[in-house]
Amino acid sequence: MPTILDQLEARRAQARLGGGEKRIAAQHAKGKLTARERLDVLLDEGSFEEYDMYVTHRCTEFGMAENTVPGDGVVTGWGTINGRQVYVFSQDFTVLGGSLSETHAQKICKIMDMAARVGAPVIGLNDSGGARIQEGVASLAGYAEVFRRNAEVSGVVPQISVIMGPCAGGAVYSPAMTDFIFMVRDSSYMFVTGPDVVKTVTNEIVTAEELGGAGTHTKKSSVADGAFDDDIEALEQVRLLFDFLPLNNREKPPVRPFYDDPFRIDMRLDTLIPDSSTKPYDMKELIHALADEGDFFELQADFARNIIIGFLRMEGRTVGVVANQPMVLAGCLDIDSSRKAARFVRFCDAFSIPILTLVDVPGFLPGVAQEYGGVIKHGAKLLFAYSEATVPMVTLITRKAYGGAYDVMASKHIGADVNYAWPSAEIAVMGAKGATEILYRSELSNPDKIFERTKNYEERFANPFVAAERGFIDEVIMPHSSRRRIARAFASLRNKSLTTHWKKHDTIPL
Repeated sequence: MPTILDQLEARRAQARLGGGEKRIAAQHAKGKLTARERLDVLLDEGSFEEYDMYVTHRCTEFGMAENTVPGDGVVTGWGTINGRQVYVFSQDFTVLGGSLSETHAQKICKIMDMAARVGAPVIGLNDSGGARIQEGVASLAGYAEVFRRNAEVSGVVPQISVIMGPCAGGAVYSPAMTDFIFMVRDSSYMFVTGPDVVKTVTNEIVTAEELGGAGTHTKKSSVADGAFDDDIEALEQVRLLFDFLPLNNREKPPVRPFYDDPFRIDMRLDTLIPDSSTKPYDMKELIHALADEGDFFELQADFARNIIIGFLRMEGRTVGVVANQPMVLAGCLDIDSSRKAARFVRFCDAFSIPILTLVDVPGFLPGVAQEYGGVIKHGAKLLFAYSEATVPMVTLITRKAYGGAYDVMASKHIGADVNYAWPSAEIAVMGAKGATEILYRSELSNPDKIFERTKNYEERFANPFVAAERGFIDEVIMPHSSRRRIARAFASLRNKSLTTHWKKHDTIPL
């Protein structure tokens, strides 16, 4: 018996060593953790239960029969984050560059299937050079099996991807199908084809960082939701995000202890809106004032900054926030902000996370580039997402709510449950100046008359009371009482139930 136990320990030690001490040292030299060290940071101490530690590939071509490593380049299993179960896989770059083989894919598929059966999220730590060339189509088939499972469990359990090294080719499509993607600055990359292929095919000279680095994907492409300075920071942020999310689509998000009075009055909000309607202010001040302890987890902070998305807690419960940002493009909706917010709204709806919408929107961004880029269809994505959402929705209009953008931003008409407005709210088809110039075009030659007409229009429509008279606004509230009123609104909606038409699925304008 002791001999057998010694053999087991020897096998375990070999598997834990991955590609060997030399390659582990090379990984550390790049400022990167190994696959197992990453899991130690991500999961609660001592909670990891590993599966398939001894699995090896079955390839015999190109001398691969002599090059087998237990685990085959990926560590899989389950553990807990703050006591809640999660399934994980962590690719090991020290083993054949983390390349995906048939058995490597089978290990990932196994834990994804188990996650779906028990209703637990999946977190993937990606550090892979792509498909293993020596295995050819078997490797490609493995990728396709993973892709299919990403689609099958989408909206069933949350899926989070962390890009922690180079991910090329097929390796990028599985993360792209998950709910959230985080990257590590200067050490992680995502691209379908690398810089060398780009140079050969299009004659464009570009670095890996420019082509698919964290800056590119958080600021330009919107592929990634956040970027962090090193592996440890990225994994700690994943733990924070995980704490906002439910385990699956049948469970409610977790309720956490809170020490902030839900009836707290915040007098600074009474002076948040500037006297001039053209002067910007920072919507994040309002978000932090509403949140328990001022804690707000923002997503895609560097992309489409004219809209803000993320999670906060009210009375210890998760709430998704969508807010126009007057500091950028005056808070206008455009192609990028519509896509960004629509995806977030659909995620919140899929996992029963209530949605708070903070509105200060002068309309959709005009311009030839926007129209040629399909702003109509992209704007319709956000409209569609709000219209089909069945979760509790509370909307607060702080200042401008003009035209179609008023409708799109969770208006009462497309399904919001409670709609509040501050006294500073302006709900109209368009701004007073533009409306006056259209309504009184014949008087444009008389500036004094136009000024008077504009003033009259402002007095009639630049306030929330016309909408309130029609019941489109449930109450005009004092800014300083916003946290109390919104918290009570969400509390009243906790048992909301809504039945919809039977359908196989919708046809959202993609």
